[in-house]
Parts: sequence; structure tokens; C-alpha cells
Amino acid sequence: MAYSVIERGTPNSIDYRVYIKDQNGPVSPLHDIPLFADAGKKICNMVVEVPRWTNAKMEITMKETLNPIKQDVKKGKPRFVANCFPHHGYIWNYGALPQTWENPEHLDDGTGCKGDNDPIDALEIGYKIAKRGEILQVKVLGTLALIDEGETDWKIIVIDTNDPLAEQVNDIADIEKHFPGILKASVEWFKIYKIPDGKPENQFAFNGEAKPAAFAQNVVEEVHKFWKQLVNKEIDAKGISCVNTTIEGSPFKITSSDAMEIVNKTPPLSTPLPIDPLVQKMYFVRTNDCKHSKL
Repeated sequence: MAYSVIERGTPNSIDYRVYIKDQNGPVSPLHDIPLFADAGKKICNMVVEVPRWTNAKMEITMKETLNPIKQDVKKGKPRFVANCFPHHGYIWNYGALPQTWENPEHLDDGTGCKGDNDPIDALEIGYKIAKRGEILQVKVLGTLALIDEGETDWKIIVIDTNDPLAEQVNDIADIEKHFPGILKASVEWFKIYKIPDGKPENQFAFNGEAKPAAFAQNVVEEVHKFWKQLVNKEIDAKGISCVNTTIEGSPFKITSSDAMEIVNKTPPLSTPLPIDPLVQKMYFVRTNDCKHSKL
């Protein structure tokens, strides 16, 4: 299935949206894109929200119809993540696996915390810088278990199946061999990225140890089951939009023409707003006392 994007609103503003469409029209990246591109080989689809080296914190919005990608908002302004030395922006192609949901009512036995109420996050480590809204086919390699402000926030480590190293990388040990340093850098990135905002250092379950591919696949399958309960109205959505165009039997299914009408009612794409130069500042973080300085 080929997907493309429909940009609406003003980039770098709070009304900017990225809708996803297939050959029939707009779809929900949360509900309509299958989790598995090849279930037999356990190849997943991944929705790219944030291309590597960029700062805009883009995410699938849970409560808007068709779940477009939008920029997170902080104090009424579009949110950009801080550059914590030596990192610049996101250090992977960052996104989510569709048809997954981390249930906020489910207490995870391994982490001791409940889910974060979002689709499960994916960190794509291949060489290519992906595009916002691009749908990649990825292989699951392992996972980190971030505890973000008291919530379980799984980070599934994946690689684009078209990457030249994809056939050689199948598990955590292969990441260490072919991408030395990326696991350590990933743990550090998540620990410190909120410190410049005045928040404490994040923690990890399992002492920050990356769990293997088989463990990660089990996590993905569990959150896929939670999503099925959500979209089939077996559980209270609590404001999450479950509108979709493809899921047979779902009480939330609409037509492609209705979906196009929803998109057309949003502001048209316009000239991007300038980005505040402060977004490029570099923060030097001391993790022992959470103090920081900046250039």
C-alpha cells in the first residue's frame, strides 16, 4: 500500500497538521495503517513523526478526527525539544507503530507502571533520514523501557528493511556490533532531554538494559491487542478518536469522502512561520543534580 501526506495549516504553528492518505483518500495513521506489513516475517509499518536531527516534537494526535500528525504545544507555542550536548534534535527517525495503544489502565508487570495512552514509539536507526509522515517497513530489534513521569513508555528499536544493514541486524547484539554506541546514546538522550525544561531526569525499567527482539515483539503484540479493544469499542476511549475508513465492523468507520470533507474543513497549507533561533541552543546537562547551562 502506498501512502502520501496532505499538509494543512501553517508549518511551525499550532494549526499545522499532516494527514495521511492512501489511494482512496485520507486515513487515520493510528487506525487504518496495518501494524504488520508482512505478518509472517513480523515486518511492521512505522509512521515517521520526527525525522532524525530535527527538533519539532511532532506526534500523532489522539483526540482529533483521523489522528493527524501535529506539533506538541507548550505554553501556547509549538514545542521543540532541546539540544542536549552532544545530541542535536532527535538522534533517530522517531515515530510510532500503527494499530497500537499503551493502555493507561494496564499496569505492566515488568515496569511496574501503567501505559502512557499513546501508540507505541519506534526508534528507526538506519542510515536514511526519513520524511515526516513517511510510512516505513521496519524490523523489530529490541526495546527500551522508559519511565516517563511515572508512565511506561516503550521505545521499540527498529531498522528500515531497505537499509543496507537490515539483513545483518536482527537483535540487540547485532545493534551493538553494527551501530556501536547508539543504545547508550539512546538511554542518555531520553534521560536528559526534559532537563532543560526544568523537569527531573527520566528513569528506565530494567536499569536501562535493552530487551531483545523476542521480548519487544511480545510488547508490540500486547499493545496491538489493547488497540483492538479500543477501536472495537470494548473499552472506554476517554476522548481518543477512533474514526477510521477501513476497519470492517468498527462502529467508528466512515467513508473516504467523509474523511476528505473533514480534511478540507481545516486551514489550507500556507507559508511556514520562522523558527525561533533559540531552538538551536545547545544545553550542557549535569545529570547528577539536574543543573544545566546553555550557549
